[in-house]
Amino acid sequence: MALYIKKGRVIDPANEIDEIRDLKIDNGKIVASGLAVAEEATEVDEVIDCEGMLVIPGLIDLHCHLREPGGEAKETIASGTRAAARGGFTAVSAMANTAPVCDSQSGVEFLLKRAAETGIVRVYPIGAITKGLKGQELAEMADMATCGAIAFSDDGKTLSRSDLMRQALQYAQMCQRLIICHCEDDDLVHDGVMHEGYWSTILGLKGIPAVAEDIIVARDIQLAEDTGSAVHIAHVSTAGAVELIRQARARGVNVTGEVCPHHLALTDSAVEGYNSSTKVNPPLRTEKDRQALKEGLRDGTLTILATDHAPHTTEEKAREYAYAPFGISGLETAWPLYWRELIEEKVMTISEMVASLTIHPAKRCNLPGGTLSVGAPADITVIDPNMEENVSLEGWESQGKNTPFLGWTLRSWPICTIVNGQIVMKDRKIVD
Repeated sequence: MALYIKKGRVIDPANEIDEIRDLKIDNGKIVASGLAVAEEATEVDEVIDCEGMLVIPGLIDLHCHLREPGGEAKETIASGTRAAARGGFTAVSAMANTAPVCDSQSGVEFLLKRAAETGIVRVYPIGAITKGLKGQELAEMADMATCGAIAFSDDGKTLSRSDLMRQALQYAQMCQRLIICHCEDDDLVHDGVMHEGYWSTILGLKGIPAVAEDIIVARDIQLAEDTGSAVHIAHVSTAGAVELIRQARARGVNVTGEVCPHHLALTDSAVEGYNSSTKVNPPLRTEKDRQALKEGLRDGTLTILATDHAPHTTEEKAREYAYAPFGISGLETAWPLYWRELIEEKVMTISEMVASLTIHPAKRCNLPGGTLSVGAPADITVIDPNMEENVSLEGWESQGKNTPFLGWTLRSWPICTIVNGQIVMKDRKIVD
């Protein structure tokens, strides 16, 4: 399919481009980029007028949960990738905590096969670090890397054994893959359900102290420094973790960190009322932590924005707060929430925010895409920066309806998603 995108504000941080220009797409690739050239628009299947719109590389999510296999009542690869496309994402990385766990070559191959059959955006498998996520024996990391795993993580659980984490970092380095760390000291978490502090005391809920995250972040940074390996800290939520990453990067440690929309938009005060959609792991923290995350993004300590999309059934989330599962369904509201917290609050420039959702995750895991260079895959997201929309379940694509943002009025929404040269979302609706 040949497309011509005209008059858009093209923002391509990888090439330091921010200007009005046109793009021509053919055969799944970007074949021309520059000022309007009439002859380039000939012999195309569709012309997309993007005047007043942002035209950016397709968004890449390094952290989501598609639930298949085993959790199809919560989400499937089909529904999860539709949610991704509606949110402007052209690629998502699926965590390994499925049933069975994606801890072998067959698990990776299954995910890739199902994604090819039912997915509408690119799906990159993340393999488990340990067999069954049990934290006792390393999984078949080399085999998984060979057949398509882009990184390794026991996300949802912390690998508590330091000796095994050290070995995992060494093996991942040999496989030229990234270790993504879920950082919580289980001995401090126990059965906590929200951040430990004023609001947990007022609400009578068991708290999770911030230091539970900081301790494991410090450990994993030290192990990465010791082995010379690359490590990525998932869903950073505490001021302490931000400072640890800042100091480590200053020393030259190969460490990156990601931030999720809910940790920027909400604090633990949102738990008042016991809305289980605010129950997430790591938990919503304090205003001090929220501001520290923003400062970490502002000064370049934190370089990647992700969603930690974690869908659940309505019945599961309807339980009492203490018994409801952790997680927010986040793919469809990520971009406007980031816009609200980072652009409207002048924390980052638009180009910096785009980079954190495109070229930075692409480079971190050696993925295609993340740029609008001629010859690059035609994965493109078009944003209407002035569109206002109330968050509602009308048109919601994820099977997980668990979002604390229902009723919020947000500005700046994806209006077109193009994957490999094919339009998969247009005017906020999936193209079937």
